[in-house]
Amino acid sequence: MMKARVCAPQRLRRHAGAAFFAVALLLAGLAASVAEAAPAIGEPAPSFTVRSADGAERSLADYAGRVVVLEWTNRDCPYVRKHYGTGNMQALQKRATEGGVVWLTVISSAPGEQGYADGGQAKQIAAAAGAAPSEILLDPDGTMGRAYAAKTTPHMYVIDRDGRLVYMGGIDDRPTTRPADIQSARNYVAAALADLAAGQPVEISSSRPYGCSIKYRPS
Repeated sequence: MMKARVCAPQRLRRHAGAAFFAVALLLAGLAASVAEAAPAIGEPAPSFTVRSADGAERSLADYAGRVVVLEWTNRDCPYVRKHYGTGNMQALQKRATEGGVVWLTVISSAPGEQGYADGGQAKQIAAAAGAAPSEILLDPDGTMGRAYAAKTTPHMYVIDRDGRLVYMGGIDDRPTTRPADIQSARNYVAAALADLAAGQPVEISSSRPYGCSIKYRPS
């Protein structure tokens, strides 16, 4: 009995179909991995190890047992200038740190990109603005920012004493660059810290972040 022969075009179509299926599976796996790695409310906050503006190595584990606020910043962003130009961010930093909260300002702008600053520059910028974070963390390769899926400046996160992420999103509910809007804004970070201080669950645990896109190093 003669065996049916498969013509070359048909074999190519089969190979192409198999290759497409393999690529689709690979992409689906990568998407799943990204989704699994994304930070989630109520889950342990992503760990990190970066350098501070003072040159010291800092990790999330260094602040175990304390409430931590992460603030992504870019001095040239008009949304950041809104909150620093009015003193709103500085006042919030001071109230938080006076209450025992660790406030970490993070710079994830890559070298050569808007907002980048080395340690000396970062300290000068903070001093000129009267900023009062506990530390300034430098993330020029974007590893920390990407671990937290940080997208904007400012992008805010609150971590409780157990190391769980309890808030992430915008600083408030007024996504504008108008300084006058601060007076009528609901500050989500202040509210989350107040809830934690009162021993209550954080009422609003997430919101849409707003601001300038973080100028990451191209991957």
